[in-house]
Amino acid sequence: MKIRAAYPSHLTYCMNVHPGESLTDVCTAIENHAVAIRNRVAPESRFGLGLRLANRASLELVVAGNLARLKRVIEKHGCYAFTINGFPFGAFHGARVKEEVYRPDWRSNERRDYTHRLARQLAALLPEGMTGSISTVPGSYKAWVRSDADITDMVAHLAETVVFLAKLQQETGREVHLGLEPEPDCFLETTDETITFFRDGLLPEGRTPVARLLGCSEAAAEAAIRRHVGVCFDTCHLALQFESLSESLKKLSAAEIRISKIQLSAAIQTRWDPDAAEALKRFCDPVYLHQVKACVDGRGVSRGDLEEALRSRQAQADEAWRVHCHVPLYFVGEGALSSTANELDAAFFQTARDLRVEHFEIETYTFDVLPESLRTLGVNASIAQEYQWALARLVGDKRQMFDSLVLPNVSDRRTAC
Repeated sequence: MKIRAAYPSHLTYCMNVHPGESLTDVCTAIENHAVAIRNRVAPESRFGLGLRLANRASLELVVAGNLARLKRVIEKHGCYAFTINGFPFGAFHGARVKEEVYRPDWRSNERRDYTHRLARQLAALLPEGMTGSISTVPGSYKAWVRSDADITDMVAHLAETVVFLAKLQQETGREVHLGLEPEPDCFLETTDETITFFRDGLLPEGRTPVARLLGCSEAAAEAAIRRHVGVCFDTCHLALQFESLSESLKKLSAAEIRISKIQLSAAIQTRWDPDAAEALKRFCDPVYLHQVKACVDGRGVSRGDLEEALRSRQAQADEAWRVHCHVPLYFVGEGALSSTANELDAAFFQTARDLRVEHFEIETYTFDVLPESLRTLGVNASIAQEYQWALARLVGDKRQMFDSLVLPNVSDRRTAC
């Protein structure tokens, strides 16, 4: 939805909480979930969508007529698409994902080509006058980057993507930008690592090929890189590094790195003791990677996946733990466990407003694997409650939450893809 603010800004939720492997999955998610959530949160407003299009779905959209059909489904239900989660390439529900979520990474042609398809599809879906964002893997999984050649390959594919996005804007009039999403134990996981990559890798190594392929000066090429590649700022991931979220935003801005999108999300946090360890066992699952970060003597220490961290018994008593398991934003805690939602404080939201960040996306994709006590509301009601949490902090005055547009009663209409 478009939030009433001093500048255009939009809030959605990430539809990777639902299956999105096929085009049918995407249409079903819109009709069974997004519409129901819209009716709970903003029944008379156009409802922004944070699409999740897997590689299979994006290939299906290349087939003549399918993209137009998806656009009709979106518009028929009073929705609009402005962002895509282009991070998970393949299956993301019901089977082991773990570190495979980073494959293919930005060393590969496959990741580049998938992202180019998503960009063209988003440009076709974008409303007039809006920019579009695509979130993507943070280069690669850190353990897979073994040489400078790996980094060179990532830069080359990102440079080719800048060229593609610049030409797409010239062709369609739609500006699409890519957000590298720093994540624990990945090539980019901290704010400083991200700034270093842009300063010492992407900009100096990407300028020349972008200038050559666009036929422009290197100064114009650098401007194109900064316009089309930025950061998807996931608040769960940065909080896991024990970083100040507002200071992180300011550092990225000072480095002239675009905040492509902010994903509003929260991690589990606790102080390690036997009770905390027992409580954390309920969050172990065979599907997702739950990296653990500990604060030891003022420095961050990686403890691996949650199950591994609990098994290793290396933690010191009262050691601060933050666990990469997205919990609902409204979750205040249970027993020994709490969340990092409090890190999304007034200073963070004020900084986001000061920087005129346009795209905000609630992301709690783990709903299906959370303990039963966190799933009692059902997915639609849970996401609706996260909207209320987010809107209260983004806007404050509920009378000024979003631009209103009276729509026909379309919640019961079905349009199959």
